[in-house]
Amino acid sequence: MLLEDFSYGLPEELIAQKPVEPRNASRLMVLDPKVQRIEHHHFFDLKKFLVPGDTLILNDTRVMPARLHGRREYTGGHIELFLLRRLEKDLWETLVRPGKKAKIGQVISFGAELSAEVVGGTDFGGRLVIFRYKGVFEEILERLGETPLPPYIHEKLMDKERYQTVYCREEGSAAAPTAGLHFTKEQLAGLKKSGINIGFVTLHVGLGTFRPVSAEKIEDHRMHSEYYCLPKETAELICRTKAANRRVIAVGTTSVRTLESAAERKNFIRETSGWTDIFIYPGYEFKIVDALVTNFHLPKSTLIMLVSAFAGREFVLRAYQEAVREKYRFFSFGDAMFVAGAAGKG
Repeated sequence: MLLEDFSYGLPEELIAQKPVEPRNASRLMVLDPKVQRIEHHHFFDLKKFLVPGDTLILNDTRVMPARLHGRREYTGGHIELFLLRRLEKDLWETLVRPGKKAKIGQVISFGAELSAEVVGGTDFGGRLVIFRYKGVFEEILERLGETPLPPYIHEKLMDKERYQTVYCREEGSAAAPTAGLHFTKEQLAGLKKSGINIGFVTLHVGLGTFRPVSAEKIEDHRMHSEYYCLPKETAELICRTKAANRRVIAVGTTSVRTLESAAERKNFIRETSGWTDIFIYPGYEFKIVDALVTNFHLPKSTLIMLVSAFAGREFVLRAYQEAVREKYRFFSFGDAMFVAGAAGKG
């Protein structure tokens, strides 16, 4: 398939610059691929489309304060470091701007308590750095780092916790699993009370979120590896859900990628962790996921390809066109979509 097959027109004013209040007041487009139906609701209506025994799978990753502003040793020139993932205790994979100024051996100072030395490069143009510090690294990072927002968000976020889900707990992401931003604690409690199961996985969002697809044929694209963990209690919950003939509903594409990476075969999964570079696009046969909660994604992105694999490319693009006409809000702080089930390969 061609990259252009996943393009659509989007007016810039529909790119959400700030979240709505309360979280679940966002709109919810409901898709049923089997009958090609599109409905319009709000996220607080989600319960209407779930039945007791269904299981929601949430990604409990927490966004790191991953952006650091520093000065180059000797010249004092400004340099920005963006943490992607920890490889060893003090060795990190990063993006650096300006990259041409970050040659091997360059030392970057972030103040008296933290510095970094560039010790290598990566195959995607990033840098490997070793941090040196006095004290506890995580505490220093919390003080000096900034929570990164996607480049299409230009307004300052007054409350940085609005770029975190209400259930986040495992710090390590460079970006939020944004489909989960719509949930409030009260809504989750209400869903559990009504018989909906809640399970957690962890996938630390990395470079794949920021890396555009450049290959003309999407089959030639290669994903960047991200760390994931599927705990025993979640695996057992999923297996019980499948045995009871109820649905496993992934909240966000990161949850989808975790579940499908961990699946051993159709409807069976067990505790595991590791690194995944799974790339899901039309033609993929889903093993675990029965329904999907997701946001509206960038044109030509791997995320819209994943949703197209689940619901059919033509139907998904038609839904996006309707979302534009109905002035839905797009991307990280935008509105949501509930996809009830898979259709053809589209």
